[in-house]
Amino acid sequence: MKTVRAALENVKRLVLPHPPLPVERTCAEAVRTALGRKLPIADHPHAELHPGELRLAVVRAPAFPAPNLKAGAPPKGPWVYLKLGGKDGSELVASHPSLLYAYTVHLVEDRADRPVAEFTGGKYFAPPFKWHRPLFDYLLTQVWRSARKFDPETHLREMARAAYTHVEVNGLGAPAPFETGVPGEFYAPFYAYCLALDQYVASDLNRGIYPESYLQANLDQLIRYAELARKYGLVPGLLCFEPRSVPEAFFQKYPTLRGARVDHPLRSRKPRYSLALAHPLVQEHYRQLLQRLLQAVPDLAYLSIWSNDSGAGFEHTASLYVGRNGGPYLIREWRTHEQIARAAGENIVRFLKLLRDAGREIQPDFRVSLRLEPFAEEHDALLENLEPGLDLETPSLLGRGYDFPYPHPEYDDVTGVAGSIHHRTLLPEEKSRLQQLAERGLTAHFIYSQGNGFNLEPLLAIPFPWALYEKLRALAETGVACVANLGGATPSKLAPFHINQEVFRAFMLQPDLDLEAFLQRQAAEWAGASDADPLLEIWRLSDAAVRALPVLPLYSSFGFVWLRLWVRPLLPDLLAVPEAERRYYEAHMVSPANNPNLADLGRDVLFRLITQESGQRFAERVDERVRPPLEQALGRAAESAQTRAAPVFRDLYDRLRALQCWVTTLRNVAGWCAGVYGYLESDAPKTRRVWRAHLDRVIDSELENTRALLDLWRTADTEFMVVSQTGETPFLYGENFGELLERRIRLMEQYRHSEPRIEEGILWKV
Repeated sequence: MKTVRAALENVKRLVLPHPPLPVERTCAEAVRTALGRKLPIADHPHAELHPGELRLAVVRAPAFPAPNLKAGAPPKGPWVYLKLGGKDGSELVASHPSLLYAYTVHLVEDRADRPVAEFTGGKYFAPPFKWHRPLFDYLLTQVWRSARKFDPETHLREMARAAYTHVEVNGLGAPAPFETGVPGEFYAPFYAYCLALDQYVASDLNRGIYPESYLQANLDQLIRYAELARKYGLVPGLLCFEPRSVPEAFFQKYPTLRGARVDHPLRSRKPRYSLALAHPLVQEHYRQLLQRLLQAVPDLAYLSIWSNDSGAGFEHTASLYVGRNGGPYLIREWRTHEQIARAAGENIVRFLKLLRDAGREIQPDFRVSLRLEPFAEEHDALLENLEPGLDLETPSLLGRGYDFPYPHPEYDDVTGVAGSIHHRTLLPEEKSRLQQLAERGLTAHFIYSQGNGFNLEPLLAIPFPWALYEKLRALAETGVACVANLGGATPSKLAPFHINQEVFRAFMLQPDLDLEAFLQRQAAEWAGASDADPLLEIWRLSDAAVRALPVLPLYSSFGFVWLRLWVRPLLPDLLAVPEAERRYYEAHMVSPANNPNLADLGRDVLFRLITQESGQRFAERVDERVRPPLEQALGRAAESAQTRAAPVFRDLYDRLRALQCWVTTLRNVAGWCAGVYGYLESDAPKTRRVWRAHLDRVIDSELENTRALLDLWRTADTEFMVVSQTGETPFLYGENFGELLERRIRLMEQYRHSEPRIEEGILWKV
């Protein structure tokens, strides 16, 4: 049987269109590397091929229109054509640049041992999604960008290998955001992610507000990331919080352009305002910003907008932290709530259209999308006024605001899981909503999660391949063409055996994927044929534990690091530790000095996160549903790590140890809430003794857990969590993590016998 590898060995020359795209050159080098030969490369415009030639091409390139290939291609969506051998040469041709690289690597890595007869007559492949992009790419552009062992080019190359199509490239290139705060507030770090348009270029209106060197540093990095994306066929785009606040110096110059107050008044200590979008000068300002950015990077293809958070917000929308407010040009006095909601929604759409039209003067296919959840009250006005080129981002089309008909699959009383790792199905009604939008020429980008960011933070590469596959299949069967992976991908330097990402890659490249057969092959590749079954069993148990995880509000995602759960002492009285000794963790908390969370783990600013009942219920569910499969997985992984040579077992064992420590901390935080609230709500000495004994068990458990985590930190070579290489940040632990764990243990032992107490007046602290 002649194999693909044998056919490739007969290739004498690589042929590219003229002039070649960067990704076509990259693919040629990938083939050269795989074959171990310095094959000659020719680029010419001719369609004819000769024996021994292999063409690598993107049909969208003007130099290679390929009408015959287009005519035979699948009628909808992207495609790839592969033909090997024969008198008229071989070719690998893709409809989109990113697919050319993904299938080139797929050909030389995964298909080399396949019979070449499968491809001698030519074969089309049709990936299930037209767009697949990271959304809030934690490592490349957002809050994990200081992670140690992270390399941007490796990250982008591996995303292209996995058949991602687009990538956001706007991150902070300067050491810190320009935003300045005032003593006692926590707000400036929120400006370190999803940088707004005015952080890269200036308009005629705001020139001089930001230092030129600051703008240039950010722009230089954006240009570099766009070049790297282009090299691997990824289409660059932007994710911005807009309309974002501007410095007060701007409003001293132009007081009539003041728009909405957009800050969170309990986290900030000074008001922040965005611009009045209805004013012609502001509209021209945004038009210039976008066009000047596109002049620097003309192939920027999209702008994804998040808003009404992190110092950004649209005027007169209900979800602004201080309530509806804004500039003087949009709302007349004595409007009803419904009239204001409609005017605010129409104002948002006008802004989106302004950006789309400005972008299309340079990039004809430019698109603008809006994250829909913050706009429950403006929902109808938004949907009614959208036009082609203005897209939606949402985990579901069946909701309004953050209310979606998708409870936790294991716990009907747990809501708010849409778009998370627990959201694995889509209702049939989603398809009809998609079709209704399509009839109007509108596109929805469905948000889902592979587990990186906004879930399980700060852990990396926790395996749940079956659960992920269920969601990917649900998206494809519903007819979703555009998907966005919340949190982005994890490169192999941080997680060399990340089965979730391999499942996604296989699903994109082989839509008819037999999951069980694929997992068996992948386990054999990583562990060896004789040890594949133990690896599969550990994955299966980990998958079961993740499925059973309940949700602890805020803490199950970014709040785990924000509020320093792994390094702050867990005590009956959180403030029993003197203030000077608490500073090591309070200094990095995403928290103002009067946040009730400092004294009460069940609250954060004005939010009630956990009650006595919900805390007790969470702890019981962890004990009954999560611990059994997780402990089984750990036991199997520990045995395999000791008795089997494959590195994948040690890697997996360390990650599962980290997951156990993470779950145990959540369980004990919930147990703290149950115990402290139960103690304080009762005057009966007997009841108080029961809850006091409960708290002693919680503290014993967390001390043991912290010692286990410290041992993992000291002994593991595995990068089981994200660690900042430039020092601790509000969003990342640093390389002093072990020292902080030691301090936590010491303080817990010293103050564990304090009387349960919550300082109720901390909110009023000045």
